[in-house]
Amino acid sequence: MTTLPEWTDLRFFLELARSGTLSGTSRRLSVEHTTVARRIDRLEEQLGATLFDRSREGYQLTEMGLALLPHAEAMESAVTAAQDELSGAQISVRGIVRLGVPEILGSRVIAPALVDLLQAHPDLSVDLLLLPRFANLANREADLGVMLDPPSTGRYMVTRLASFRMYIYGAPSYLAKHPPIKEHADLIKHDFVDYVQDRLASSGLNYMGELGFTPHRRMCCTSLAAQCEAAALGLGLIVAPPYAVPDDGRLVRVLEKNFYAERSFCLVAPTDLYRLQRVRVVWNLLRDVAEKNPALFIVPE
Repeated sequence: MTTLPEWTDLRFFLELARSGTLSGTSRRLSVEHTTVARRIDRLEEQLGATLFDRSREGYQLTEMGLALLPHAEAMESAVTAAQDELSGAQISVRGIVRLGVPEILGSRVIAPALVDLLQAHPDLSVDLLLLPRFANLANREADLGVMLDPPSTGRYMVTRLASFRMYIYGAPSYLAKHPPIKEHADLIKHDFVDYVQDRLASSGLNYMGELGFTPHRRMCCTSLAAQCEAAALGLGLIVAPPYAVPDDGRLVRVLEKNFYAERSFCLVAPTDLYRLQRVRVVWNLLRDVAEKNPALFIVPE
């Protein structure tokens, strides 16, 4: 290597590492995808190393790419901090924040809350990743994420976002056609809609294990939204948090005082990204939403 790589080339490298595709990177950087490919080729030539494995599915970091990643991220943090300080960015929040959240929490709770934030900060953009699993922050799939299990290794900022309870719900049409549910033991006679057991994003999602028996699962799905729709159409009972349940009366709570499973969401961001003002603005919004809307997570008794 005879010359140092330019920061702009490293920025293209970072965005491609995060998005995994030329099209995704070009959208985030507002350039043509050919420009992205050209910058990456130039960077690899300068470094004398192959940074990405190319395939039809996209771009994956090689061992050399993984080695370069933390250094490029450190440069990004330093450049952003300098820009913020020199431009008075304490007032203006700008840039893209990639937020990874569980699918139905993101669509029903977080997406509506983001509207006011984005209107207040016209130079801020959010990529909301609605996932059937939890975002992988180790490979920078997202800048921050909501998850059940905080990372056990690495440098992260972690805070408890909200405790939530999973209650039993059923469609009135289902309940009218099946044996009455008056006590916990009656549940063994009923059908359930649940997660696909060998595709659980976390062992914490195995809350049906707290029923005390093996439920008769009529349908399993990796999507909680799909589970709610199937249960609302009368396929079986569902165990779900309040924010996931439609407020149109298609699902009603059963055994109101006799069963719930409790879990806690945590909010996580890599320490270096948490220092960025745009990330902290989104972080603070999520905490504010959880604090001001407790009934979304636990039904008041």
